[in-house]
Amino acid sequence: MHLPRRAALLAAPALVLGTKPLRAQAFPSRPIRMIVPYTPGGVSDITARLIAEPMAAALGQPVPVENRAGADGVIGTDVIAKAAPDGATWGLVSVGHPVNAAFYRLPFDTIRDFTFLTLTTRTPLVMCAAKGFAASTPREFVDLAKRNPPGHFTFAGTAGVVRLAPLLFAQQTGTQLTYVPYRGSTQAHPDLIAGRVDVMFDTVPAALPHIQAGTLKALATTGAQRAPQLPDTPTMAEFLPGFEASTWGMIIGPANIPEPIVTRMHREAVAALSRPEVLDRHRTLGAEVATLTPEQSRDFAISEMEKWGAAARAAGIQPQNAG
Repeated sequence: MHLPRRAALLAAPALVLGTKPLRAQAFPSRPIRMIVPYTPGGVSDITARLIAEPMAAALGQPVPVENRAGADGVIGTDVIAKAAPDGATWGLVSVGHPVNAAFYRLPFDTIRDFTFLTLTTRTPLVMCAAKGFAASTPREFVDLAKRNPPGHFTFAGTAGVVRLAPLLFAQQTGTQLTYVPYRGSTQAHPDLIAGRVDVMFDTVPAALPHIQAGTLKALATTGAQRAPQLPDTPTMAEFLPGFEASTWGMIIGPANIPEPIVTRMHREAVAALSRPEVLDRHRTLGAEVATLTPEQSRDFAISEMEKWGAAARAAGIQPQNAG
């Protein structure tokens, strides 16, 4: 049966206008996977698992967490970038996402190929050294370094911001430090405690047990405010105004996810992160829950990529193939 021409013309706009609300109402129609491009047990993985259940309850669909580790997060992040932009695939990445652009030739564009949803957490670093090290503050360390040959003092680095933060410190203080690579903090700590390597910029949660045991001492933390776990330790910004270096988490998805889906997912993610048990669990990890709007999250990722990229270039680091 054919509609009269006038009736068909009047009905057509209603059908066209009705498509967007129908699509928005249909989301989510299937499980929403949360990819963590790192091994289980880290802050990003813990955050994803803490918020998955309340988000699933609010969205009416399961939110399974999937670890896709490899190449410092590049492998799993590439999966996120290449997923369909339908809101069914998201990922929880770390500061390694923008930092990787300084170290690797990536199979995706760090900014353009993603939708940024919200920051999740921030975790400051701590500049630490063996208990008997000659300096106890950043100023004393710089004075000591300048009385010795350039590169005389060493720093333990693993990857990403833990490697770049001491380079940024050296650049801003006019000192030169020698990089000693380690696969992870647990491998670096024995040498740091024994004085075989001089300093390290590590995450507060990783270094805190050794600081509390008295085998390491904290020279400064690198957050915007003093760390609650180390209230008597000054921030690096008290010595170098504006210096800040943190690890953090952020939820991202593939580019071009429709705005109504982004708005809904942002609302549910922030609500999940604001739950008392989620806030308390992160405090025990030494992390602070911190959320941003999608626009602010994108701008923050850009600023982090620019800051750490400049530090890497100044140190002569050239991007290599990932993997």
